[in-house]
Amino acid sequence: MIENFPQGFKWGAATSSYQIEGAAHEDGRGPSIWDTFCATEGKVVKGDNGDVACDHYHRFEEDIQLMKELGLQTYRFSIAWPRLFPKGDKVREERGFDFYNRLINALLDAGIEPVATIYHWDLPQPLQDNGGWANRDIVEAFSHYAAACVEAFGDRVKNFITLNEPWCTSWLGYAIGVHAPGVKDIDQAIAAAHHTSLSHATAARAMRAVRSDIRVGIALNMTNYRVAEGSNADVHELAGLMDSNINRWWLDAIVHGHYPQNLVESYGERLASVVKPGDLDALKVDTDFVGINYYSDSFLANPRPEDKPIIEGGLFPFPQRADGTPPKPYTSMGWPITPVGLGDLVIRVSQDWPEITDLTITENGVAFDDVVSEDGLVHDANRVDYLKSHLESLGRGIAAGAPVSAYFAWSLMDNFEWAEGYAKRFGIVYVDFDTLERIPKDSAKEYGAIISFHAETNRVKH
Repeated sequence: MIENFPQGFKWGAATSSYQIEGAAHEDGRGPSIWDTFCATEGKVVKGDNGDVACDHYHRFEEDIQLMKELGLQTYRFSIAWPRLFPKGDKVREERGFDFYNRLINALLDAGIEPVATIYHWDLPQPLQDNGGWANRDIVEAFSHYAAACVEAFGDRVKNFITLNEPWCTSWLGYAIGVHAPGVKDIDQAIAAAHHTSLSHATAARAMRAVRSDIRVGIALNMTNYRVAEGSNADVHELAGLMDSNINRWWLDAIVHGHYPQNLVESYGERLASVVKPGDLDALKVDTDFVGINYYSDSFLANPRPEDKPIIEGGLFPFPQRADGTPPKPYTSMGWPITPVGLGDLVIRVSQDWPEITDLTITENGVAFDDVVSEDGLVHDANRVDYLKSHLESLGRGIAAGAPVSAYFAWSLMDNFEWAEGYAKRFGIVYVDFDTLERIPKDSAKEYGAIISFHAETNRVKH
């Protein structure tokens, strides 16, 4: 059985508002950038959208019962900014606050600890109309919204995550354009990367000013860059730039109050023009825990003649080859399965940023083409293997000294997978998107057994 998980380690699952809630046009919810993106032809597979999703807005009590049956100790959800402040200003929509109050109370009644992510990508569209994360005004708007969440829910929710995967917000949303708002502009992406860093720090202070008894964290998507043997110097330089771009940018800002020097040099005036006097001092902020979202390692190799830059616009000085012939097998997303990377990553973070004394695996999961078998069940042996191998690797990292305190499987249920629509299934619970029936997969049962084993082991030991 999977070992090395300490007394008090918490086991949970995660979701996000736009991916599961539905009710996109109910109870005063305003439009988000994902509503707009989905309505733009060619942006999302099959033109799918989150109008209904898993209908969690109406079925949350049923979903919490599923969590309880699985033995989840904690549940990470996100708050939809457009439900609370439909225009992204200071005008409240009380029906939105009421929904999250009911959700939080039901979780607590079920004995499940709520962990709230304040921003998981569903920016109110009126804020994007004003430039979104590329506009410095977002820092004040986000801080007001974050403080309002703590004021409303902080008497019962003690762990808040400010931002989920700000790299995706900045680079997928504003540089590559494959996520909402679908912008392809390097300058806006760099501005967004800075403004997300500044927003985390500013919001963390505003949140603690409301309540001093909360814990504030951030969730970062991270990876290990594996460079193929025999790669030239350019590839090694690229690996350093990409590592700084994804892994180091936000952590260096939070811990040290500066950005990686190789990116400062690479971005040049593009970055200097958006960093104002006092910003760097403001970036450094006490962060109670850092969430790591890990799915797979990344692989780099010498470019081929046909390779083109991953990020257009001359940001890095040579072609970038993202595949690097990653090892098989692959997930239905085309990602390699590299469980060793999770243990390596938490060890690296604990060694390179020893100031961070609490790590949480805020997302870890896999997409496969799951089907309901003739017996009415979903036998996802490949996901069971993924789960167990990654937890074994995480246990190795904990044994090596990484201060990991919780693990959240991604995701509780199949849901709207952003630009992939409903074509990819990450859930440990199967969702029939026609009937909205929920069916726990074999992986859910295995995860429940793991949770039960560790709960019993800790009970016996202590």
